[in-house]
Amino acid sequence: MTPPLIALEEHFFSSAVPEKLKPKYSEQLKHVDGVYDKACDLGALRLRDMDAGRVALQVISHVPGLSDNPVACHAANDQLAGVINAKDQSKGRFAGFAVAPMGHPDQAAAELRRAITELGFVGALVDNHHHGKFFDGPEYKPFWSAAEELGVPIYLHPTWASQDMAPHYQGNFTQGAAMSMASSGLGWHTETALHVLRLFACGLFDRHPKLKIIIGHMGETIPFMLERIQVLSRRWGDFQRDFKTVYDENIWITTSGVWSLNPLRCILANTQLDHILYSVDYPFQKTEIGLEWIEDLEKSGLVNEEELNAIAYGNAEKLLGVKVPKL
Repeated sequence: MTPPLIALEEHFFSSAVPEKLKPKYSEQLKHVDGVYDKACDLGALRLRDMDAGRVALQVISHVPGLSDNPVACHAANDQLAGVINAKDQSKGRFAGFAVAPMGHPDQAAAELRRAITELGFVGALVDNHHHGKFFDGPEYKPFWSAAEELGVPIYLHPTWASQDMAPHYQGNFTQGAAMSMASSGLGWHTETALHVLRLFACGLFDRHPKLKIIIGHMGETIPFMLERIQVLSRRWGDFQRDFKTVYDENIWITTSGVWSLNPLRCILANTQLDHILYSVDYPFQKTEIGLEWIEDLEKSGLVNEEELNAIAYGNAEKLLGVKVPKL
């Protein structure tokens, strides 16, 4: 029997988003049929879709774009916490990743602490950069220190190309092609991989050896370049642990939105099995497609029953300190 599923890269759109930003979000979200209504829903519609994909627990986080607005982050986290704690609405099937204002590092650290200690969230999901700025600078020490101290994972989630990055994706092709290359077509994934490499190269994992980082979309290209990165990163500095050791001990990856077994074949060969987590990327992806992928994995012979259960829910239980509800 297909196991129950815990999904970690599952999004919502807060009513706390300032009015001036709502047209931007609605324009971005309208391109996938029904996605805006699903993103705004934290009740019956979401639970119905979870049931359709055998998702027992969603770890919910805000869609990208609030990194420059501490007030909106605070309000969005409060809204989500209110729903999670209202068992008549959430049915005990929601958990939360905080949204943090990464454009304001000290406030991001404070909001992370509040979300974990006061709201009961199990980590944070943050934009991969803030207007093109990654988080390897010394100003982010309070944030990374808080994450390590609290023992919760930080999910680096792709976000839209900055004004500096966008021209690299323009060329002799349609604007639609350029936008796709800059986002889910490739750019989101390579830029998130670059961020992880920058965090390693700046010595972050030496200073914070217990830090936990999650990246989605089958590892954002890193597993497929892992052996080459391992060799070349020896030139980057004198680190206490090499990149492969950091990858094994500090990095978790999810399956979000990549519905093929071929990437997983690579991942199973070079990634710790207990660092592989199921996810959907709801509402941008359908839970039913994710369920079909799990069923294909179950039939494939790539993993045994114990390993399948670990990817489906067991690894998330261990990492996040949650329990899969009974369906």
